[in-house]
Amino acid sequence: MGGFSEVAKQALMQPQEALEEVKPKKNNLYIGIPKETSFQENRIALTPLSVALLVSNGHRVVIEAGAGLAANFSDNNYSEQGAKIVYDTREVYKADIIIKIAPPTMENIEMMKSHQIIFSALQMSTMKKEFILALMAKKITALAFEYLRDDGNVLSVVRAMSEIVGATSILIAAEYLSNVFGGKGLMLGGVTGVPPTEIVILGAGTVGEYAARTAIGLGAEVKVFDSSLYKLRRLQNNIGSRLFTSVMQPMVLEKAIKTCDVAIGAIRASNGRSPCIVSEETVAKMKPNSVIIDVSIDQGGCFETSEVTNHKNPVFRKHDVIHYCVPNIASRVSRTATYALTNIFTPILLDIGEMGGLMNLIWEKPGIRNSVYIYQGAMTNNDLAKRFDLIYKDLNLLVLSNR
Repeated sequence: MGGFSEVAKQALMQPQEALEEVKPKKNNLYIGIPKETSFQENRIALTPLSVALLVSNGHRVVIEAGAGLAANFSDNNYSEQGAKIVYDTREVYKADIIIKIAPPTMENIEMMKSHQIIFSALQMSTMKKEFILALMAKKITALAFEYLRDDGNVLSVVRAMSEIVGATSILIAAEYLSNVFGGKGLMLGGVTGVPPTEIVILGAGTVGEYAARTAIGLGAEVKVFDSSLYKLRRLQNNIGSRLFTSVMQPMVLEKAIKTCDVAIGAIRASNGRSPCIVSEETVAKMKPNSVIIDVSIDQGGCFETSEVTNHKNPVFRKHDVIHYCVPNIASRVSRTATYALTNIFTPILLDIGEMGGLMNLIWEKPGIRNSVYIYQGAMTNNDLAKRFDLIYKDLNLLVLSNR
């Protein structure tokens, strides 16, 4: 036995093989969350528990007072999890990484420092050239939520918000069909011996799918229209039960719109305005007190009679049809939307820290790379470059030259 321990000692004294450091140096991040100032934006990017996770990983989080109130998270909830609460917006913009929901305003950009990183929505349709130039002048690296893709190549934020909006649109329709909001006094769905309500959904994307799921769950009769057979087939397979699907056949569509109780517009354009599918003439033939919910209103809307409304005054009547045309439906259920967003953003922030900086993450993950529209002051989004007549630079080459 003594001999064995002697051999072991000898082995320990042998020179050991040095393991090469393969992981990049871990970075401690300084993250700032300002209060949203855009009209009726109730969401916040991170929940208190996500803040706790970031703080426990050695990162600092500074939050403007009242930033989470609209989503029912108090300052106390955040400070208990290790966030620093500040009352001056400028204090938040001293952080290295700013994460917010709405795009930055000119006042926000003025407060930003050189070479900062900002995560926010881009909202291409409302973006102005001076905003882009101001970000570029400060050598900012800007990432847009709308272009963020996960490992399955799915637009993760767009998908999450679309699921929420699809399900919520049906619940809104149920409210406006009832007597409480001056509707025709129908229960969405139906009961034994009473015919179910009819719902027409334009668009078989994620919004259309989750609207159809919710409506079927409540017992309604659902008809889905889309110009893509592939999308209709996918929706049919995903839902698992047979439902009425049709391509955009004008005669069939008009007949369905005239007899339905609820029509939901959920057709999105990949660029520019959403197609206007239903004419004013057809809307005028709808049953009195029917409900139109135009989810595509932020791109112009699918119904000729649609006009933008807001959460305070969400509806108007035209041809005795109730129109609900609020662009930001997810803000109506801001707490649920915040949970959905934080599940996407927190792992990204943790990865930036673990991988030793954003550049390494961009290099590793094409889904994150896809969301970068300005990299250290250079325009890396081809669509934006064409729209504002700016010089486009390939992000892959920029990252490669910096490595």
